[in-house]
Amino acid sequence: MRTTIIGVILAVMIGWAFFEAFSSDENDQQSQGEPKAEVPAGEEFQLVESEEGETQQPGDWLRTGESAPDFTLETLAGEQISLSDLQGQKVIVNFWASWCPPCRAEMPEMQDFYMEHGDSVEILAVNLTQTEPGVEQVEDFRDDFGVSFPILLDQDIKVANLYDIQPIPTSYFVDSEGIIQHISIGPMTYDMMVNETKKMD
Repeated sequence: MRTTIIGVILAVMIGWAFFEAFSSDENDQQSQGEPKAEVPAGEEFQLVESEEGETQQPGDWLRTGESAPDFTLETLAGEQISLSDLQGQKVIVNFWASWCPPCRAEMPEMQDFYMEHGDSVEILAVNLTQTEPGVEQVEDFRDDFGVSFPILLDQDIKVANLYDIQPIPTSYFVDSEGIIQHISIGPMTYDMMVNETKKMD
């Protein structure tokens, strides 16, 4: 058991190091071309005090088997969407930003999945808008990747903090009764989304 845990930890560390290196390469390219997006340090991913006054680390709150917290956000199209409006449907709540290389890597996979399964699974792509240079950056991202599922603007990152988001992308698979059935940290693939949503049948 201990060997398995150590192996998982090492795999996560190696994977994260890969994405950090990839991000560094992209940032170098940006410094030679378009300006790099500035991310507010320490503002979007905070430690939050519990009611008992204990400081909790990311990941201590939401778990599979718990109800997904409700929220309401405005989309790029100017509509209001609440998670509770989708009660009775399977939903993937995805947290992302345009400057995040793993987020960019998973977006085509998410779009392919949505084109094939959007009639049975909704995707809510929650953008950490406070970390973006502006909404125009999000609109350009949507157009570049041909995204057709709803992009929600988390202007003050309250929803990201509500869901205890630390690394991005992070995605919550919510069943038709509003229960979290799976939490995915890192970029998703088409096959993974198919497999996880099938488990919610």
